[in-house]
Amino acid sequence: MKKNFQLGKSEIIGLSIGGAIALVSVVLFFIDFFSAKFLSFFIGIGFVVAGIPFFLRIMLESKVEHDKDQMFLEFSRDLVEGVRSGTPISKSIINVRDKDYGVLIPNIQKLANQIALGIPVKDVLDIFAREVNSTVISRSIGLIREAEKSGGKIESILESVSASVSQIETLKKERKAAIYNLTVQGYIIFLIFIAIMLVMQFNILPMVSNLDLGSSDSSFGGTQIAGIGGGKIDSSSFTTPFLLLLLCQGFFAGLVIGKISEGRVKYGLRHSFVLVALAWLLSTGAQMLFT
Repeated sequence: MKKNFQLGKSEIIGLSIGGAIALVSVVLFFIDFFSAKFLSFFIGIGFVVAGIPFFLRIMLESKVEHDKDQMFLEFSRDLVEGVRSGTPISKSIINVRDKDYGVLIPNIQKLANQIALGIPVKDVLDIFAREVNSTVISRSIGLIREAEKSGGKIESILESVSASVSQIETLKKERKAAIYNLTVQGYIIFLIFIAIMLVMQFNILPMVSNLDLGSSDSSFGGTQIAGIGGGKIDSSSFTTPFLLLLLCQGFFAGLVIGKISEGRVKYGLRHSFVLVALAWLLSTGAQMLFT
């Protein structure tokens, strides 16, 4: 069962500070303290400040989920050892409740206490899986619960679960190592893309801005370019389209990087945040410096 998203104290503080920066920037703009190009940059600063707590929250959730899977692997191995010695799985859980399982300590202690109170193992395992909220653990608990309910050879099931979790963690590490170079390349390619767009905006377009595309004596022989029409090119009119293009590219590139590197689009949001922030700040910062 997924937990409802709730704003924490850090998220509220971040949104408040970011909103305050944006609001002050708008006020200063309207009293002519600075121009629109400065307004865009400082609104970007506000966006980054407001988004940092959410960025850190996603990173923390990713780490906690990884730690849960690692600790569950240790927990399942300890259960295997207990069941092999002839101890029932319920008693084995109670015996290992005082061991150090990191982020799973509260969950495992609650699991053992519920068993000690006489609650059926299959019921407490269901509660454990829901509260831990991990896909890997939920699948493993489902196998253990069914084996315990059917009276099968529980030690074999536990060994299989332990081996499966271990293999999943190994594959995750191998994938992360293999994808690391692609992730770095994704960031480098995006930075090159930003550089190309900025060169076009501040170097190439100003060079051709004096060309009269609708004039009969121009180098184009009086032919109007499709989509532009007659007259001179106004390079400043491309500022907003270029910025929107960079933001869209950064957002979706981040989602793709997250899906490839960690297998979940959700964790791509942190990459999207970084790329969108880079695009906004570099583009608006260049706008301040070169115009």
